[in-house]
Amino acid sequence: MKIAIIGGGPGGLYLAALLKQLDPAHEITVWERNAPDDTFGFGVVFSDETLGGIENADTVFSAAMSRQFARWTDIDIHYRGESHTVGGQGFAAMGRKDLLHLLQERCRELGVTLRFSTPAPEVAGLRASHDLVVGADGVNSGVRTAHADAFRPSLDRRHSKYMWLGTDRVFEAFQFFVKETEWGVVQVHGYPYSDTGSTFIVEMHEDVWRRAGFDATEGAVFAPGVSDEPAVARIRELFADELGGHRLFANNSKWLNFTTVRNERWHHGNLVLIGDAAHTAHFSIGSGTKLAMEDALALAACLHEHPDTQSALSAYESERRPVVESTQRAAQASLEWFENIGRYTGQEPTQFCFNLLTRSRRITYDNLRTRDQEFADRVDTAFAAAQGLEAGAPAMFQPFRIGRLELKNRVVVSPMDMYSAVDGVPGDFHLVHLGSKAMGGAGLVMTEMVCVSPEGRITPGCTGLWNDEQLRSWQRIVSFVHDRSTARIGLQLGHSGRKGSTRLMWEGMDEPLAEDNWEVVGPSALPYGPGSPVPRELTRSALDALTAEFVAAARRGAEAGFDLLELHCAHGYLLSSFLSPLANRRTDRYGGSPANRLRFPLEVFDAVRAVWPAERPMTVRISATDWAPDGTTEEDAVEIARAFIAHGAAAIDVSTGQVTKDERPAYGRSYQTPFADRIRHEAAAGTGAAVIAVGAIASWDDVNSILLAGRADLCAVGRTHLYDPHWTLHAAADQDYRGPAAAWPVQFGAGSRKPPTARTDAVRPRLSLLRADPAGESVHLRWKPLGDGVPVVG
Repeated sequence: MKIAIIGGGPGGLYLAALLKQLDPAHEITVWERNAPDDTFGFGVVFSDETLGGIENADTVFSAAMSRQFARWTDIDIHYRGESHTVGGQGFAAMGRKDLLHLLQERCRELGVTLRFSTPAPEVAGLRASHDLVVGADGVNSGVRTAHADAFRPSLDRRHSKYMWLGTDRVFEAFQFFVKETEWGVVQVHGYPYSDTGSTFIVEMHEDVWRRAGFDATEGAVFAPGVSDEPAVARIRELFADELGGHRLFANNSKWLNFTTVRNERWHHGNLVLIGDAAHTAHFSIGSGTKLAMEDALALAACLHEHPDTQSALSAYESERRPVVESTQRAAQASLEWFENIGRYTGQEPTQFCFNLLTRSRRITYDNLRTRDQEFADRVDTAFAAAQGLEAGAPAMFQPFRIGRLELKNRVVVSPMDMYSAVDGVPGDFHLVHLGSKAMGGAGLVMTEMVCVSPEGRITPGCTGLWNDEQLRSWQRIVSFVHDRSTARIGLQLGHSGRKGSTRLMWEGMDEPLAEDNWEVVGPSALPYGPGSPVPRELTRSALDALTAEFVAAARRGAEAGFDLLELHCAHGYLLSSFLSPLANRRTDRYGGSPANRLRFPLEVFDAVRAVWPAERPMTVRISATDWAPDGTTEEDAVEIARAFIAHGAAAIDVSTGQVTKDERPAYGRSYQTPFADRIRHEAAAGTGAAVIAVGAIASWDDVNSILLAGRADLCAVGRTHLYDPHWTLHAAADQDYRGPAAAWPVQFGAGSRKPPTARTDAVRPRLSLLRADPAGESVHLRWKPLGDGVPVVG
């Protein structure tokens, strides 16, 4: 093949070297507009996983890299005058200039044509004269811009300012310096990359940056290679203690806003993007160089494995896109955490450090325990001490109070509609469903949305509490939970609004009934989506009647013996539709401003709270975002939560979406937890109200991580409990916890240990001549080069 590569950074050079190794007959040219010695930035970091791939792909280049590495395992976090060290992480870094020199040398050895200080010819001409053209020209890719109609890029410019600097202070480990200044929080990400220098990245929210006066050079235009020296001088002063008398270096250093690059497509005809041209991930979770070199490896392999260019490029994109998107989700969580770092500076230092380490959700409590047990023990102890509890139980098995209601643990079975009632009456199915979850160890089991009227049902199979037959059936279920378990059971009360009169979920979710349908209602005459019926706009008298229905149902719920009542103000149902500007277009006192849209949900809450027993808590579930333009935002959600807490809500259950069919959720593991985190710190802090996180929380490790970081007080777990009704008890067994927070029913006690398997039953022979050091290898490896590149264990 005849291949043109535009961009002589690590991704482009590595791709050229790999392709030439796989087939020396390839004719490969790399164009780079800068000189071979020009490079911006200082050090680059690699994961062990990436290094393993590099070693497998090119042992010669890998060996040359390894001789240049700074290696360490520790992370040091400096916060409020304290330094906390966490070990066992594993890092390798080297100078960016050194990496480029190695790659240039390797390309020359293999016969790649390198054209430095030479802008690439027009892409159209290259495409006509080459079999493949690769855009490896970075975040400001000219290739991507010129072909935006094909790649369809989106550029998300973020809210923090950062500057890439270097220092001759050789750090021993990864450093996070968190500095609280009169203008706000400023942080440094620092790490060693050689025996002579370290990277020193300064970052702060743009608001802090302006208050600190760093915007003085905002309008200045710096020539290529020229740094913002006034800003660098101020940074030297601000971080004089951290630099400890060492120098701070600039290299084309100026203030930047990180831009997250995404493209709908990465290839078009014989043109393909790699590295930052195709995608970016925030520097706080690693290196763009790492992603670019992984792209190069995958693209080279696919070109070698497939018979034609088009199938190779399709295979490359199919292989890499899920990996990159997963990395970008983690990077997004990390960059948003740092954008909002000021939210967490009131946390106790150990919890703050744990929060920082687990910010991307890729590192969890269990990861940290495996890597540094001593630090994990400190996190457990600090969590228990902050709440006046005894240490020793995992966080999820620590007790908790919602209002006056004592829960044995912090696991909630999330409300899940079962669509299995007859005329609103829950039957044996609901007894088994809810009873099994209660016996399975959860602290609180929630009903599905129980409807306040026949017209308030979502489907004909939904449960209700509008008559005494339904009351008696619910009493039977509540009594079973109380008699046969130590769980508490909560009632979720709601009305379907404009999303009612639909088929059972498995017959067509949100599809209108073909017959026997009923009239739906809403704040405005706006259908839920295409094909949905137009709701009748509610009048003042109709609102009063609906409030009375909620009150009557709440009275029956209290008589049934429920321990808690949750008002359903989420997922686009009636009360949720009043809150959302996408569903509420009223012009009276119940529409328009956020305060007006809140008015009817708060009236219902107050009316229900007045008849619900005072000793039993009331909570509210909200949708913290509509995932759609012009809908409810995070900022709105904070104010909604504040309002309900002010009216007496003992907890806010934070869900998202399902308000419009046009939503575009950002799905992923624990994807709704950041909304709970924000509400806990901005709306619930200091009020005594709890916050419940929900949404794709699928492991006990995630539950513990969320609780220990202070992102929520309880975790609601839904589908995982459908997979395993005894999930909570099994989580206790997995963590070797035995105690009142996860007591097995006496009838099931014989099954409280995992059954043996071939793997656990086997007795293994000794296969090593010498036994390992009982103390094991230290988890704390510091970078203390002695002149020969050898790190020191300490």
